[in-house]
Amino acid sequence: MKKNPTLKLLPLLFFLTGCAGGARNDVPLAAYQDATLPLEERIEDALSRMTLEEKVAMLHAQSKFSSAGVPRLGIPEVWCTDGPHGIRPEVLWDEWDQAGWTNDSCTAFPALTCLAATWNPAMSALYGQSIGEEARYREKDVLLGPGVNIYRTPLNGRNFEYMGEDPYLASRMVVPYVQEVQKQGVAACVKHFALNNQETRRLSVDVEVDDRALYEIYLPAFKAAVEEGGAWAVMGAYNKYKGQHCCHNEYLLNDILKGEWGFDGVVISDWGGVHDTEESIRNGLDMEFGTWTDGLRSGTRNAYDNYYLAHPYLDLLRKGAADVNTLDDKVRRVLRLIFRTAMNTQKPFGSLNSPEHLAAARQIAGEGMVLLKNDNGTLPLDAGSTKRLLVVGENAVKMMTVGGGSSSLKVRHEVTPLEGLRAAATAAGCEVVYERGYVGDPTGSYNGVTTGQDLSETRSEEQLLADAVSAAKEADAVLFIGGLNKSWGQDCEGGDRKEYGLPYAQDRVIEALAAANPRLAVVLVSGNAVAMPWVDRVPAVLEAWFSGSEAGNALADVVFGKVNPSGKLPFTFPVHLEDNAAHALGEFPGGDSVRYNESLFVGYRWHDTKAIKPLFAFGHGLSYTTFEIGNLRLSTDRLDADGSLTLRVDVTNTGDRPGAEVVQLYIGDDESFVPRPVKELKGFAKVSLQPGETQTVEFGITPASLSYYDDTKGAWTAEPGLFTAYVGAASDDIRGSVDFTLE
Repeated sequence: MKKNPTLKLLPLLFFLTGCAGGARNDVPLAAYQDATLPLEERIEDALSRMTLEEKVAMLHAQSKFSSAGVPRLGIPEVWCTDGPHGIRPEVLWDEWDQAGWTNDSCTAFPALTCLAATWNPAMSALYGQSIGEEARYREKDVLLGPGVNIYRTPLNGRNFEYMGEDPYLASRMVVPYVQEVQKQGVAACVKHFALNNQETRRLSVDVEVDDRALYEIYLPAFKAAVEEGGAWAVMGAYNKYKGQHCCHNEYLLNDILKGEWGFDGVVISDWGGVHDTEESIRNGLDMEFGTWTDGLRSGTRNAYDNYYLAHPYLDLLRKGAADVNTLDDKVRRVLRLIFRTAMNTQKPFGSLNSPEHLAAARQIAGEGMVLLKNDNGTLPLDAGSTKRLLVVGENAVKMMTVGGGSSSLKVRHEVTPLEGLRAAATAAGCEVVYERGYVGDPTGSYNGVTTGQDLSETRSEEQLLADAVSAAKEADAVLFIGGLNKSWGQDCEGGDRKEYGLPYAQDRVIEALAAANPRLAVVLVSGNAVAMPWVDRVPAVLEAWFSGSEAGNALADVVFGKVNPSGKLPFTFPVHLEDNAAHALGEFPGGDSVRYNESLFVGYRWHDTKAIKPLFAFGHGLSYTTFEIGNLRLSTDRLDADGSLTLRVDVTNTGDRPGAEVVQLYIGDDESFVPRPVKELKGFAKVSLQPGETQTVEFGITPASLSYYDDTKGAWTAEPGLFTAYVGAASDDIRGSVDFTLE
């Protein structure tokens, strides 16, 4: 039976009342108990009181999601929870099976692809605050998220948990998330560090990537989370790099994370990501979790004692074969984590499933949806004049909060697209008719959580299609709601997608509906790009993502125009899979190793350089209104090596609806002596405007904005010469440019 996590507060409460360990009220607090003293002084005092055995016990799991504290000193244990989209339901002490609690249903927030698609750091802050409050309410000390691995290929099954293909966008979006989670007294654990870009052979594949790509593409979001966000924890990745597993990797953890970036938090292993005691000791790992999945059945009384950083480490220390100074560094980091979280007397109260959290989930989902195409004003629908709306597709009714791997959640209720659309349409007198159209995955369970939905179907594929087409001919408008789901082999941890196209013969259904009714909008529920061979025959396409508890309400807000879409793609949709660099150059998923032959030419960088037209470009997203971007001007056209310049640009809402536009700044190096992309994102601003309103957006440009990583010097370099600043509404929609020189 699972322990009650509130019990961990009792030692702290004893100390706060001056009664710890049976002490009298007139006995002064020990230094580590005194929250008024400097943090590092408290850490050193606690460390000095601990035995060797107590130190080692803090470095490894004692259950599925907790590690031991020091009961003798009243130092509480550490409790982790999976994120990054919601607080995972409780599992049994030693097993993945559900604990059977009735009060652990959470708010499911949109997947991080949706958050990134808002291009709005304020939404990231709202997300972090809300999920942090839920973690705090559940007495969790570490939230295992957010994820910031780069979108290298559309086939990665775990892309939906990350923030897209661009390091600058991911960097700007991760910082507010981390900061707001930690204001709740909960550590954000940024993952998966690093180069976790595929699920195929994820436990063993050795990634080969050049240093320029590592530093320019794959590390910046982690660096921003640590240096700007102040992250208290980082999770190692499953894969290898330079022949070492990333959970105990000398170059990543010691040299870069703790060395170059000065990280003072804890490195936490992914569950099952540790493989060697001596490497774990030497190469930067601080806390080991999940090495075996069932502590009761591994042949010993307490399997946790056999973890690599448990008795094997203790034996080396007792024999003098391991350095105590290295041990103390690990323990200091764990103590620092505990004082920041479990023993933080200033952390606020949390809340779970509050109206505010549901409203936040709905707002983020609505702002993140991306209107990819909208010919002839197909969207928004006017519910008052649309008397009969046909909704087709399994994803209109299938719950998406269950499944997908460790981000699977248990929610009190998930508003499906059909539910949300019906609620909004019925109020306006519009009849909503539903046809399934296709059968995908009728199951709905993961790790003991079941949706309770009966999605069984007796009709044949041909009959389902015929029924949908017949209904489409009688409807005023048709919404096809399909895409991917969180089943294995789609958007799911543990396995990559098998194909770029839509599964379950959805293309056939879409084409038949387009022939039956010209007023068709396709709504994609996914965390990945998909092929669209029918795109020229469909007037409107909306990317709705995995949108969480309020998915249906958020979709209805956009479809019926209550919310004007303002999301922008955080990654490129290629026309064909071969248009993606990782596939064009033949190294995905590799074998025992995978080489990133495309180097830093990921996503739009590859499309720009090779002049490959995307299906939908990075940064693309339409609105129900129109915007004009122009009148670029520089404060100076010459930038000193230690100076800065300001670029100003005007943006005007030229339509008849209030809306928001994301003004995007890209910079290209016109005289580089090393290979560089045509342009790279270096700034963005989301601007809300009333019809006819104009605002001026300012971007600061410094030499750091122009630099590349010089792998021959191991340093960032900005070459003097001519540069071009491009401003637009997408990577392929540049509205103006201006040149300047770096002296």
